[in-house]
Amino acid sequence: MNARPLPADSPEARENQLISAAVNLAERQLLEGTASPSVITHYLRLASGRERLEREKLERENEVLRAKAEAYESNKKLEDLYAQAIEAMRSYSGYDSTDDDGEEFQFL
Repeated sequence: MNARPLPADSPEARENQLISAAVNLAERQLLEGTASPSVITHYLRLASGRERLEREKLERENEVLRAKAEAYESNKKLEDLYAQAIEAMRSYSGYDSTDDDGEEFQFL
């Protein structure tokens, strides 16, 4: 007798439960010989070399996107550090970054 799984804590967890149940059902149908042609075709495609290459390509593209996002964040932090360093140097040299009206100077 199969025990019913606990309720999911989030929509993502629920989706994973349903995916798992669907894969289990497809496996049982394949083993019993009752799987529909679309189920058989789906798993045959997954087994193909081209499918594996496409998955690898997608994984690498995701890695590149993550690296670009990390580089962007790193550049933002570096720009902030430079701005803080410049401001610190100005204050150490006695430079006042505001004019007589209290407005900041704009450097071009």
